[in-house]
Amino acid sequence: MAGPRPTHLKRQRERALIERRNEKAARREEAKARKQAAPPPAPGEDPDLAGIKPGPQPRLYEIDEEVEEVEDGKTAS
Repeated sequence: MAGPRPTHLKRQRERALIERRNEKAARREEAKARKQAAPPPAPGEDPDLAGIKPGPQPRLYEIDEEVEEVEDGKTAS
């Protein structure tokens, strides 16, 4: 006796796999085109460090304001 025939569920899975492969390939092509269109980095400049200034960085928020709120009995959020 032969085994069960492939069901429509298997065909759906296979179609989904093919679709995902195509989407991935399209994303790769898009990323490749984006990288080629981007301006080249300045010679001698590390792209990971571009735009970072040496020294102390500005604070994201003022700590003094938060301490005053806690002292006044308010919750700091």
